Amino acid sequence: MHELIAVLDYGSQYAQLIARRVRECGVYCEILPHDITAEELSSRQPKAVILSGGPASVLKKGHPGMDPEILRLDVPVLGICYGMQLMAQLIGGDLERGRSGEYGPATIEIDDAGSLFAGLEGRINVWMSHGDQVLALPDGFSVLARTGVCPIAAMGDLDRKLFGVQFHPEVVHTPRGKEIIKNFLFTIAGCSGDWSMSGFIEESISEIRDRVGSARVICGLSGGVDSAVVAALINRAIGEQMTAIFVDNGLLRAGEVEEIRRIFTEEYALNLDVVDARDAFLDDLKGITDPEQKRKKIGNTFINVFYGEARRLGGADFLAQGTLYPDIIESRSAKGGPSATIKSHHNVGGLPKDLKFKLIEPLKELFKDEVRILGRELGLPESLVNRQPFPGPGLGVRILGEVNAQNVAILQEADKRVQEEIQKFDGYKDIWQSFAVLLPVKSVGVMGDERTYANVIAIRAVSSLDGMTADWVKVPYEVLARISTRIINEVKGVNRVVYDISSKPPSTIEWE
Repeated sequence: MHELIAVLDYGSQYAQLIARRVRECGVYCEILPHDITAEELSSRQPKAVILSGGPASVLKKGHPGMDPEILRLDVPVLGICYGMQLMAQLIGGDLERGRSGEYGPATIEIDDAGSLFAGLEGRINVWMSHGDQVLALPDGFSVLARTGVCPIAAMGDLDRKLFGVQFHPEVVHTPRGKEIIKNFLFTIAGCSGDWSMSGFIEESISEIRDRVGSARVICGLSGGVDSAVVAALINRAIGEQMTAIFVDNGLLRAGEVEEIRRIFTEEYALNLDVVDARDAFLDDLKGITDPEQKRKKIGNTFINVFYGEARRLGGADFLAQGTLYPDIIESRSAKGGPSATIKSHHNVGGLPKDLKFKLIEPLKELFKDEVRILGRELGLPESLVNRQPFPGPGLGVRILGEVNAQNVAILQEADKRVQEEIQKFDGYKDIWQSFAVLLPVKSVGVMGDERTYANVIAIRAVSSLDGMTADWVKVPYEVLARISTRIINEVKGVNRVVYDISSKPPSTIEWE
């Protein structure tokens, strides 16, 4: 049994980053509902507990709480932002609405360079995002760090091993945050670090075999790294009991069907079926412009195709999907925490409530970069492991407005030019995602001395570590110029190209 760190989810969009940082340190971590009882939590024998941040205020009635007995379980607890404030409130500290909140970069002055801040001295840069703050310490606590705005930026009770930080050590904007997390895990909680990706593979294979038994599994293979890793993992577990189904939904990149067929018959052979369902998807999307409706309609159409294939194969009890943590986070709170829905992903929010399959989603606790590591461990070709993410709904969420055959054809050709040119760029390996978007507007242009009134294409290129946050890439002007020239000259129906320079947040990576 692995050492367990339990993260209680208070609804922060970055709660899952805490789990990611803990796993990066080689310690297994699970996110649990914030209202879990002390008895339930104790039965899981955690080595330590982390209370996540969240959007609520402990000073307002009805805020998400916790069983106070958790703080008396004799296991170390670290409260982050809201988690620190909640801990302080429960054990007798005073809080106030900050006279001036802190949002963004800040510098803390470390008062106690032991325990939580071992190896760190003086001043370090951190990332803050809070309005409330602890005004007076609970009994037994001391100040570990402060800022000019927040006199209690970190606190600790070394005897009870209870700690709180007002900043966010889990985000990359706190450069030495991982050291703080390591201090909590190894110095304070006494973890040994016994979790690895190879161990994850062994455990997943065992769980899949136990759950599936002699039943059949169909795996939705999109061609992206997520579903490919799921297919490889399940293939290793149960072999021919799984059929990987690649659905040509008419919303794929140019040449995608041929490429996927080649990879999974020549480079990494699977029990593969390719299904032509282009007409079904385009018919079901006719007249729909709302992005949430699109995603749910696409999800339902996928399921109907899978039902048909399951019948053709003589029945299948399970459907496997490449669902990741970010998909679940944006679709709903991963573990029942009070976080906001950003958008429904077709393989999460788009599934029917009366789904006839049992779901297998072995990657739903992982981030994209962890999935790439897993893919390499499973022996998938680098050409596949390093593929840029591509949304399950395909070009359907890159066509703003109605999806029809004409719009798909325009976007496929435009996106093909984007991919061909940006792959020549020296910085391509550092790009998380690059693609074209067809906008629901037309603009006036002049081509060959004639007036045109044609479509507008937006280009998007972002850098990211995990898909949770992203920044736009400063693609050189000459690369953008080549892309623009080729699209306008070679793609019929387009006379203008623009470049998207927004980050995530406040925008998302995809436009819908």
